[in-house]
Amino acid sequence: LPGVVQSVKETLSSQFVENCKGVVQRLTLQEHKMVWNRTTHLWNDYEKIIHQRTNTTPFALVPPEGGAGVTVRVVKPLEAAELSLETVYEKFHPSVQSLTDVIGHYISGERPKGIQETEQMLKVGTALTGVGELVLDNTTIKLQPPKQGMPYYLSSVDFDSLLQKQESSARFWKILTVLFGAATCALLFFLLKKQYRHHRERQHLKQMQEEFRQAQERLQSAEGGESLKNACVVCLSSTKSCVFLECGHVCSCHLCYQALPEPKKCPICRQGIIRVVPLYNS
Repeated sequence: LPGVVQSVKETLSSQFVENCKGVVQRLTLQEHKMVWNRTTHLWNDYEKIIHQRTNTTPFALVPPEGGAGVTVRVVKPLEAAELSLETVYEKFHPSVQSLTDVIGHYISGERPKGIQETEQMLKVGTALTGVGELVLDNTTIKLQPPKQGMPYYLSSVDFDSLLQKQESSARFWKILTVLFGAATCALLFFLLKKQYRHHRERQHLKQMQEEFRQAQERLQSAEGGESLKNACVVCLSSTKSCVFLECGHVCSCHLCYQALPEPKKCPICRQGIIRVVPLYNS
């Protein structure tokens, strides 16, 4: 709903600018100071609003001069998401410091720079675009915030520009959501793949241990325990002839050690083999 701001009752006058009339007036006092960062060892700018007051007077949006339309009364303008206020006055008051104050500020880690005084107004005659809920109250048409929680706008740009801005914002959040979703799926897939690989390795180790136990039982029943004691745990036919370091296990013949896949690991404890020492049985 496009229209021009017009006061319904008395207008608000600027405290600093002559002949400046409006329907919304916001006075702000903002403190500026430097704060010492103990981590970066630098002085950083710090701003803090120490006082703010907003005055309003009832107003309406009327059709532009020579244009067709109806007058719409604006309700709760301060709840609008993009209330277009114009800065009509701005002045910075630097702080006056003595030598004692400067030394105290360096000790405390805070150096005041001054106070900035600002006045903003929604002037009479400003062209606005209102987006909200229209209701009929007796003979008065009112524009108010939607009850369903939808956004409420009083913007100085036209409706098409406002719509394009909201679509761009919605598109940005959609792309961001898709990127975060893809990253989450990739991370989940990586963790599941890693967990599955560890599960397969554990199953393979259990299978090897079970096969070794069964081979031990067969050899014990066939040849007795003395021949099994010196048999290679891999082929179960040759004699153990290697000492694996650093774990110290004697469990393999030289041919089976050479046949182990890279990186070579001890068949007993799965620890990496750093070097091999030949074993000579006397």
